[in-house]
Amino acid sequence: MDLGTVLSGILLAPLIAAGLIWMFARQRAGLAMALSLAAAATILGLSAWLFFGLWNGEAYEAQVEWLTLGNFTLSVGFLLNDLSALMLFVVSFVGFWIHLFSVGYMTDDGARGRFFGGLSIFMFSMLGIVLANNLFMMFIFWELVGFSSYMLIGHYLKTQEASDASKKAFIVNRVGDFGFLIGIILTFWTFGTVSLSELAVQTSLQPELVTTLGALLLFCGVLGKSAQMPLHVWLPDAMAGPTPISALIHAATMVAAGVYFLGRTVTLFTPEALTTVAWVGVVTAVCAAIWAFGQRDIKKILAYSTLSQLGYMVAGFGLGTLYGLHHGDSATALYYGIGASMFHLTTHAFFKALLFLGSGSVIHACHHEQDIFKMGGLYKKMPLTTLTFGAGVIAIAGIPFIASAFFSKDAILYVAKSTSQPAFIILTGTALLTALYMGRLFVIAFLGKPNSESAEHAHESSWTMVLPLVVLAVFSIGGGYLVMYPEALQVLIGTWVPHPHGADHTLMIIISTVASFGGLILARIIYGAGSTTDTLEAKIPPVYALAKSRFYFDEMYNGYVRLIQDRVANIIGFFDTLFISGMLVRGSAGLAGLLGIAARRMHTGSVATYVWWFFAGLVLFGAYAGGFLDRIFQ
Repeated sequence: MDLGTVLSGILLAPLIAAGLIWMFARQRAGLAMALSLAAAATILGLSAWLFFGLWNGEAYEAQVEWLTLGNFTLSVGFLLNDLSALMLFVVSFVGFWIHLFSVGYMTDDGARGRFFGGLSIFMFSMLGIVLANNLFMMFIFWELVGFSSYMLIGHYLKTQEASDASKKAFIVNRVGDFGFLIGIILTFWTFGTVSLSELAVQTSLQPELVTTLGALLLFCGVLGKSAQMPLHVWLPDAMAGPTPISALIHAATMVAAGVYFLGRTVTLFTPEALTTVAWVGVVTAVCAAIWAFGQRDIKKILAYSTLSQLGYMVAGFGLGTLYGLHHGDSATALYYGIGASMFHLTTHAFFKALLFLGSGSVIHACHHEQDIFKMGGLYKKMPLTTLTFGAGVIAIAGIPFIASAFFSKDAILYVAKSTSQPAFIILTGTALLTALYMGRLFVIAFLGKPNSESAEHAHESSWTMVLPLVVLAVFSIGGGYLVMYPEALQVLIGTWVPHPHGADHTLMIIISTVASFGGLILARIIYGAGSTTDTLEAKIPPVYALAKSRFYFDEMYNGYVRLIQDRVANIIGFFDTLFISGMLVRGSAGLAGLLGIAARRMHTGSVATYVWWFFAGLVLFGAYAGGFLDRIFQ
């Protein structure tokens, strides 16, 4: 079997499953679940075979012509290189375990057929982004991911919260995608192609052709999909969907697409654009970490941690590429820019999927209670969930040498330290905040005594839910050790990860130790265990209120829509109704109607009437011929 056949199988397997579910199994939950799970297993098997056996590591591209308009030909095809191979494995691996978890989590859901159909469509859309060999094809799948998320976030159709959240995610992403589409058009206008491989060659040979404006327009798509400021507001609300969907969106698919896109198009970014990208990531990372302290909902705390970690990745991309440009040629810059962010994206996929699925296990056991202050004491009731969730907390906190984020986050901190001291200080402070708010979540929800009846009667989840937690916990802890083997890591990611040496290495370890252990210890001291009240809210209400308000971004957007957008729309609507619809469309239609009425009255069927019209016309013609009407027509 050749590479093209295997890649086609990977892409089409979830599409076929979704089609079969939609036609035959929407009302047959067991069959829908089996089809979707079989497709996920097929994808994982083919990706593993391709990644570890079939593919020799050289870039592979295949395409066919799809559309021809004059001199423009649009092709569709695959581009497999080290970056897309790694992303393919991450998506298929994490996606499979989320599918298996969903089997247990959605047991009581009455619309399981629709859920698993949507899950397969989501996988198909994301795999299309991963394998696309040109920007237009990537944009098509980009929009399909948006549609899939709209469908799955709004899965609970009868709840207003889910409906509003799905619409919010769809609309906010369209704002970013508008700039993204203009960036694609500008790229095509500049280079005459949208092929990713051709763009890489042209921009490396003629870097002066790349414009900062075009790069920033492309970055608009990243702002939407990866929920970077100021288009971050949809992601926390997306928690209204089923928890496995939250895991899929946050760990391996939708939000990761933006960072992956940066890696695919790194040669299109100028130093000025990279500086903007880096600071958007830095600001997003620290602000999201602060907002996490104002949340009581376990899923929303994790949602803000995703925002923060995505900020790290975007900052790593900008800072890493700038670091490479300062210390080597453009090829070195590409390696550093992609390496740090993709390494953190990989480890983040493992521990964030683990944390979300762990929260799903808790919510399922606590009868859909999501307030951490109504939990407590779960370590006695759910030992495996507690142990694996603890592994996720350790992983994201970055405990030295035993957590994956210690290695991947340090790679980003290292390039930050070497590129921008202010960015390094802010990101290091964010690492401390990360350990603090994740420690807050763990000690309140899992330690102490049960704070509600639902927590009192909680019990361990079924094996279909626990097994994915155990597997992902192993990868969350062990994934970071890849950095101990630079050659292996370079084979996997296709690049190298910036890593401190000598005195820098010792300094980074000290900083990481202080940040991670300091945050966890502070959490234990400040929040205690099994508490029913928030210490921050009780002791420093203004700070808690500021964190809870999320700096009033939603209020600002609502004010903009109500005070500016709605008024401009009303003015445009008034002119549309008066001139376009009223005078031009209805006016012309009314004039035609009046002429029709007049013409109809001329055709009465009476001979006498026709004789009178004949003489009237004869008199009029005579008057015109005699010059009596000259004054009128002059």
